[in-house]
Amino acid sequence: MRATTAIADPDALLKQTWDLQVTDHPRSLQLLAQLNQHAASLTADQQWRLRLLDAWEAEYESDYDRSEALFKDIALHSGNPQLADRASAMLLGQYGITRHYIEAFDLAGRLAARLPQVADVKVRYALLLNLSQAMGLAGQTDLAVRYAHMAMAADSATDSRCYAAAILVDALWNGHRLKPDSPELQQAFEACPAATEPLYSTGIAVALADVYAHGGQPHKALALLDQLQPRVDASGYVSNKLTMLEARAWALAALGEDGSARKAALGIIAAGPSSDFDLWLKDAYEVLYRIEKKQGNAAAALDYHEKFAVLDKAYLDDAHARALAYETVQQHVLAQKLETEQLSRQNAMLRMRQTLDAKTVETNRLYLALLLMALVFAVFWMLRLKRSQLRFKKLSHLDGLTAIYNRQHFMGEAERVLHQLERHKGMACLAFIDLDHFKWINDTHGHAMGDDVLRHVVAICRQHLRPADLFGRLGGEEFGILLAECSREQGSAIAERIRQAVEATRVESDDLTVEVSISVGLSSTDAAGHGLQRLCKEADGALYRAKRSGRNRVAADAVDDIAVKA
Repeated sequence: MRATTAIADPDALLKQTWDLQVTDHPRSLQLLAQLNQHAASLTADQQWRLRLLDAWEAEYESDYDRSEALFKDIALHSGNPQLADRASAMLLGQYGITRHYIEAFDLAGRLAARLPQVADVKVRYALLLNLSQAMGLAGQTDLAVRYAHMAMAADSATDSRCYAAAILVDALWNGHRLKPDSPELQQAFEACPAATEPLYSTGIAVALADVYAHGGQPHKALALLDQLQPRVDASGYVSNKLTMLEARAWALAALGEDGSARKAALGIIAAGPSSDFDLWLKDAYEVLYRIEKKQGNAAAALDYHEKFAVLDKAYLDDAHARALAYETVQQHVLAQKLETEQLSRQNAMLRMRQTLDAKTVETNRLYLALLLMALVFAVFWMLRLKRSQLRFKKLSHLDGLTAIYNRQHFMGEAERVLHQLERHKGMACLAFIDLDHFKWINDTHGHAMGDDVLRHVVAICRQHLRPADLFGRLGGEEFGILLAECSREQGSAIAERIRQAVEATRVESDDLTVEVSISVGLSSTDAAGHGLQRLCKEADGALYRAKRSGRNRVAADAVDDIAVKA
């Protein structure tokens, strides 16, 4: 067998492979294979750098178990602070991809605390960029933008300004703050020329097209999408391809070109979901629902709306999970800080005790007084920690926007109450409330007005509920109410009063006035028994009948019991 030629300059080849990973990935794979073939001849430091390249490639190929193991090994055992920090930064980015949110935000906190000790400008640059992405994932847009700006300020010492500029655009886009005239867009295009940074340049342009499509400028969106299509086809990058299809479908639908819009949306569906709550797939089903509804195809519209609702709920649940994970990590850091302070006080007390043992009775009395004060402080801090834990537990049961029960806690409490009622043969009604045309309110007046409408409806419902009634947000614009010790007739009357109260009021904000109405589906233990699943099914069916019959009405769990708006 012919012996292979040794690598003349391993350091240069390692750097070249790293530089080509984004700009010429096929060539970087060839060089990586060559390096691994001669790994035994490399120095220990060069082998660790090669391992970092292997970890990056494993992550690129979605082999997350292998890449995570490699990143952790480098961070813990390489003995090279620069490599360890770089591996930790890349691991932080992967945690976000794999939805390990607790681990991601815990690592982000440790890396943020380490930033002042990071001397290598390139490693610091990488840490700042990944911290920006992690904070964007947590919904902390201000922090994400701040870290991206810090990276922009530090990138003069790096090889390229492109990555920081692209991350800044991404932070603004994900935080719904990117506008067509945002100066950050022009900065990003200048920093990422298509000739040398094709992937990032195309991604920024695709984001602009999406902003055009959702910002009421469909013609500009389509013109830009047509210009970008050859570049996206050439790169084969799936994220850009799906974002373009979604933006095209939305823009074509806005222009009334239903056939072409349907084709683009179906193209997203044909590509297959990339996660359990795929945003592209959700938007595709929403476009198809609007088209079928516009053309009067009720069955198809309902089918697409149900699929959209499932994905929209999954997205909201994941956003809640990310926010909850971030809050959990923050609470853990607070608890550790309080525990450290308490241990420091205990150590101080022990030192004082050793000193005071040799003193007189008068000194001993002073010691006891100091000890009592220290105990009071310790109790104070323990009570503070307990209050913080109780507050966190309470917040985890509530919906962040409306301050009523979230879906998980509402369902758990409803099942518990129904079991109690079943034992002593008590009655109950379950009402599902859905805001009519809420998507239109969001699209026309903005999400801020949509949030005001949700809070307004919740306030009205509370005025008509008893202390024992359960009230929760099930997702989006849908709410649930469990009326304990309530007959079917009483439940219908309460639901009708709520419907009339909502219809009779208006929501005003920033010189805008919005009329609101609701549809209500009601089920009762009289007809469905005390099983929560059966009650939910009956209430959901009744809600569907209320919607189908024209909205702004109450429908009970029998078709002939529909209370129609007067």
